[in-house]
Amino acid sequence: MSHLGLPAGWAVKNLGDLVEFKYGKALPDKVRSGAGFPVFGSNGEVGKHEVPLTNGPTIVVGRKGSVGQVHYCPGACSPIDTTYYVDEVPGRQFGFWRYQLRSLGLESLNRSTAIPGLNRTDAYSIRVNLPPLAEQVRIADKLDTVLARVDAVTDRLARVAPLLKRFRQSVLAAATSGRLTEEWRDINKPTKLLAEVQLGTITQERLCRMKKAKNAAERTRTEEFDVPQSWLWTSLDALTAKIVDGTHHTPTYVSEGVPFVSVKDIRDGVIDFSNTKFITEEEHCELSKRCPVEQGDLLITKSGTIGRTAIVKTNSPFSLFVSVALLKPASREVNMRFIDLALQDWIGRIDVSSRIVGSTIKNLHLVDMKVLGIPFPSLDEQAEIVRRVELLVAFADRLEARLQTAQTAAQRLTPALLAKAFRGELVPQDPNDEPAAELLKRLAAARDSQAAKPAKRGRSAVKT
Repeated sequence: MSHLGLPAGWAVKNLGDLVEFKYGKALPDKVRSGAGFPVFGSNGEVGKHEVPLTNGPTIVVGRKGSVGQVHYCPGACSPIDTTYYVDEVPGRQFGFWRYQLRSLGLESLNRSTAIPGLNRTDAYSIRVNLPPLAEQVRIADKLDTVLARVDAVTDRLARVAPLLKRFRQSVLAAATSGRLTEEWRDINKPTKLLAEVQLGTITQERLCRMKKAKNAAERTRTEEFDVPQSWLWTSLDALTAKIVDGTHHTPTYVSEGVPFVSVKDIRDGVIDFSNTKFITEEEHCELSKRCPVEQGDLLITKSGTIGRTAIVKTNSPFSLFVSVALLKPASREVNMRFIDLALQDWIGRIDVSSRIVGSTIKNLHLVDMKVLGIPFPSLDEQAEIVRRVELLVAFADRLEARLQTAQTAAQRLTPALLAKAFRGELVPQDPNDEPAAELLKRLAAARDSQAAKPAKRGRSAVKT
């Protein structure tokens, strides 16, 4: 072990003493041939062109935009003007240097406040641990193997999230079609008459709650699907005493007061009050005359991001913007959690864009929501469906949490392995390896020889 804490035979030098960051060359998309050699931008390969800028293996480093991102091309390529490129490395060990540059944290050198940018002078001052040339080969080979495994794990983990999403959608579909409670019906024998009586009671209470009694809107039948014989279909309007959106005008905001909820504040089935704007108590009272929010109501986003839902679980007052619709239950018998499930299934199942108008801000009209068909089993079966869905969703939530933990761990593996490699801890040292100091001597001699050559006379080459 050396006095620097590195293995014997290693050396430490400034990056600028070992490699040169050359500027990429502008190559607009309109002039690229579309075939041939890879074209690299700061975030990776961006196209093809028949004439390359480099002649062999090339390491590309993001200079503008994706600052410090490192990409490797095993052959000739064209790095564009948002990049630096390295086409000469000590000992021609490109496999080693592609990892060395990734380990240096070049992305942290961004000094621009507008467009992210990397100054190569800053990069050149980084101190680099340099192993013997033979050990560089062993390090590169080992990293090729272990990082390929890390990438494979990362890819497999990335495929889990879509599976969980499909699982949640299948749970909703099973819940609203009756498949989820098929054996429950075999045991409890609910009848269609029971559902009709319960729906009739809700309908009567709905009329009593309304200031101006009005029959419920007829449902659309085009999106109905097969449900059990003991179920009914009804309209969303029939199960709600009111479907209304928030205020259509932008209120006067204050530093503190009553929370004012918009589409951004509804996510993952909850209302997030941590980043809401505020309005005065007086304005809230005025807005509540038309759109009074109460515990047990259901909210659904209807403008911008369509279809996020949340049941109100607080008695604390708040008001709504036009981007959020309020659904008030027609009676205390209405299971708003079941309606929530039906709405979520509808949003995930159909082409919502067919119901949406507006080219700039997408908007779902209240009239379309009112005529939405809702499957209606008996109230006992609705409660059982909600119970089962909540168990399955909780299971999916636990799997998702484990997935996020695994993905975080996988993301930390690559930098940890790179750090270990360049501390000399990834592969064993061989005392027979030529020390890195000898490589540095050859590099210095080559530079001195190059500097001693007379400068070429004649016109400077014109850049193209």
